[in-house]
Amino acid sequence: MSRLAAYLLKDTLEAGCDEAGRGCLAGPVVAAAVILPPRAHIPGLDDSKKLTHEKREILRPLIEQRALAWAVAAVSPQEIDAINILQASFRAMHLAIAALTTTPENLLIDGNRFVTYPGIPHSCQIKGDGRFRSIAAASVLAKTHRDALMGKLHLEHPEYNWAVNKGYPTVDHRAAIARVGTCAHHRLSFKLLAEPVLF
Repeated sequence: MSRLAAYLLKDTLEAGCDEAGRGCLAGPVVAAAVILPPRAHIPGLDDSKKLTHEKREILRPLIEQRALAWAVAAVSPQEIDAINILQASFRAMHLAIAALTTTPENLLIDGNRFVTYPGIPHSCQIKGDGRFRSIAAASVLAKTHRDALMGKLHLEHPEYNWAVNKGYPTVDHRAAIARVGTCAHHRLSFKLLAEPVLF
């Protein structure tokens, strides 16, 4: 039996919500909302950060097949620059919730802050992706959908090696920005280059 809780409120239709890509220098922030049946059996489900790429890719279709409803939404780098990454993360979650084909009665939000979604109560859960099945499922969908998107963007801009770094501030990504500059998929409000080392 999974160590993750099936629900917070018994006999309540709950959607777990999580995002991926908040700390990236490029690409959108992506959020997912997932409603799982209370007895959904998804072997190996866990916080996406604790799983390998291969395991996440195995879990993605299982979650999509066994969920009562699921949705994924993205907010662009340009909107992130306009409203800041925290608000963009909330907006992505709101878009994912709005896209659900079934309306949940309660929202389980990974993290400690959220902007109330109209008409649906919510509960913020610190490290919720390691505590609740629905949030863990949302974390896997957000991560895998974003990784797939960054893989497509890599084909347009192979110089940044997004197929490997997925837009995160790795040494090779920052070196590429220093070498060739930015593109339309970079978040210009972020600190794109590391501080020079002074000797």
